[in-house]
Amino acid sequence: MEFQNYIGGKWLKGRSGQTFDTINPANEEVLAQIQSADIADVDAAVQAATDMFKSWRLTPAPLRGEILFKVGDILKQKKEELARLLTQDMGKVIAEARGDVQEAIDMAYYMGGEGRRLLGYTAPVEMPNKFGMAVRDPSGVVGIITPWNFPIAVPSWKIFPALIAGNTLIWKPSPETPAISATFVKVFEEAGLPAGVFNLLLAPGADVAKALVSHPGVRVLSFTGSTTTGRAIAEEAGKLNKKVSLEMGGKNAIIVLDDANLELVTDATLWAAFGTTGQRCTAASRLIVQKGIAPKLKESLLARTKKLTLGDGLDPKVDVGPVINKTALTRIHNYVEIGKKEGARALVGASAAEVNGKGFFYAPTLFDGVRPGSTLEREEIFGPVLSIIEVDSLEEAIEVNNRSQYGLSTSIFTQDVNRAFTAMRDIFTGLVYINHGTTGAEIQFPFGGVRGTGNGHREAGQAGLELFTEWKSIYVDYSGKLQRAQIDNREE
Repeated sequence: MEFQNYIGGKWLKGRSGQTFDTINPANEEVLAQIQSADIADVDAAVQAATDMFKSWRLTPAPLRGEILFKVGDILKQKKEELARLLTQDMGKVIAEARGDVQEAIDMAYYMGGEGRRLLGYTAPVEMPNKFGMAVRDPSGVVGIITPWNFPIAVPSWKIFPALIAGNTLIWKPSPETPAISATFVKVFEEAGLPAGVFNLLLAPGADVAKALVSHPGVRVLSFTGSTTTGRAIAEEAGKLNKKVSLEMGGKNAIIVLDDANLELVTDATLWAAFGTTGQRCTAASRLIVQKGIAPKLKESLLARTKKLTLGDGLDPKVDVGPVINKTALTRIHNYVEIGKKEGARALVGASAAEVNGKGFFYAPTLFDGVRPGSTLEREEIFGPVLSIIEVDSLEEAIEVNNRSQYGLSTSIFTQDVNRAFTAMRDIFTGLVYINHGTTGAEIQFPFGGVRGTGNGHREAGQAGLELFTEWKSIYVDYSGKLQRAQIDNREE
């Protein structure tokens, strides 16, 4: 297979003439050859998006919505085909790959419906014979930079609201998942999205992304990835006064109180910690457990973790797929070794796993005796490693949770409604789950975090439109005379 860049409605080789390969992380075989874009292709893509913005923004929003509905229909028809390619490109198990595609289907229909809303508002004005309203304008040309762990779902949170609002865009996906990214773009082409509205750049390294960030023709940037990279993007984009949305790291915690349902906690924790092989921004990497229930919970988790099956995600019997590449495998193990040196005790896992002698597999790992403030408790590992931290009370659990430099997702398990509501009030993260794991966001609600996780913007739901629209306040005075607000209607 070969995949090319998509610029101005045409599939093109990169101007450099160079290619790179995408590897199936389950067997290390070459999945496809990719035509690599370079900086000159960035200029071409921005020009195509700029040229089409003039007509796309004037296309009635309901008609833009109809195209998004067509995209949703095609995604629905091709769900299994896309899911299988996604698993081969990224490694997650097939059930999760189907869920990845389903998020894009949901977002296509949700944002397609916004074509008949895109809500502004009217409000009373101070003067007689005068009218006031606020409406949304599209922001302009949008640059989108996304990671490999949710190669369809995460881009869909950005692409669909950007399009429905009347923006044109350039997408730079991760070089780890170019095959599924290009195939996703073909769905928009099939749905009849006008040429130049949506452009795709495939490239390894950081040069193309950096060129997109610094390009003066790009008005808005939406990024999901590491906190270090996100901060660098914000710094560079700030020099050009660009709008920037950052979705970055997480160090999410499940809080378990003594009265929790043990079986439910076990099920939810395994899913939250080891689903997507721990490679989620919402993955549970900390288990903050009240001491009374800790022994039974450790026993339950240990027994269930040992039974997890590793392997190729296309096999429906597999529970945990590979990590994305060899570099990730090494990084995860380095963290495990640091944890041991700092005094934590590995209950299971803590090593790379052999699966038919090929692929990048790491055994699901449980650590006990992890101290608050230690490396394992503090830093994002982005792999199947769960740290158990024991506490005395709800108050201490919330304090340990909120002390993290990140603030994306927290969950708490308790049967006490009073303590549940206390947690809802006092936990400071963008997402809070009661009696559920840390992952499972739905597209009709805002998604994002605080502190080192984000810069204040949210994706999905109504909030997902904010980055891609500019508010315009309009005043219509039909009095036939000059009326000065705050002056002429006030008696001295």
